[in-house]
Amino acid sequence: MSERVREGHRGTGPGAITPDGCAVELYERLPVGDEPDVIARAVPARARVLELGSGVGRMTHPLIERGFTVTAVDESPRMLERVRGARTVCGPIEELELDERFDVVLLASFLIHTGDLRVRGRLLRACRQHVADDGCVLIQRESEDRHENLPQERKITGGIVRVVSSEPVRPGVRSVHVEYLFPDARWTQTFLSRPLTADAFEAALAEAGLAVDAYLTEDRTWVRALPVPGRSPAAPG
Repeated sequence: MSERVREGHRGTGPGAITPDGCAVELYERLPVGDEPDVIARAVPARARVLELGSGVGRMTHPLIERGFTVTAVDESPRMLERVRGARTVCGPIEELELDERFDVVLLASFLIHTGDLRVRGRLLRACRQHVADDGCVLIQRESEDRHENLPQERKITGGIVRVVSSEPVRPGVRSVHVEYLFPDARWTQTFLSRPLTADAFEAALAEAGLAVDAYLTEDRTWVRALPVPGRSPAAPG
């Protein structure tokens, strides 16, 4: 399957680079953090999870270890080659059409902040379309200060992540440049991001037939949303 180049996205460094600028070898090195614990606390034990944008399985594998059944979706076959123990589906999330629904739909990795409004609508439509009536959608948002006081850096296991810059490229959209520095390798990634206020975020959910149930973390970056009864997602633009 050929991989489509994402406008405004690029990456550099050793190994395969996906069209959205993600380096496969880098993502195998990145630590998972507390995300699986946040998810596990927010959903029923042993739930069936649809993970949208799984990458190499950074969160997939810990979720499987916690007893969840995971269907991992990613548009990069090179990423999905690294996923173990999950059913995998290769293709763009915004075009996903599975004839089933899940207890939990997971949209992590700040995908909600895509620079393309049409893609964002289709991502949320995929969430609404594939969540069970009594299920939930978990979404990871950017922190309020993500585009401020740059450069910023943080240490991770074996290396450093540095958010170098966030520059406006058109109304509401910024080009973000990040470096990943390790003693034996260096990667960069540039991608488009559309910052969302809480009101804009909740309005986007409403258009898709979803509503916020709870903000799950103190920094409000993890959100649990529920399907609104009788509300189907708006048709994509």
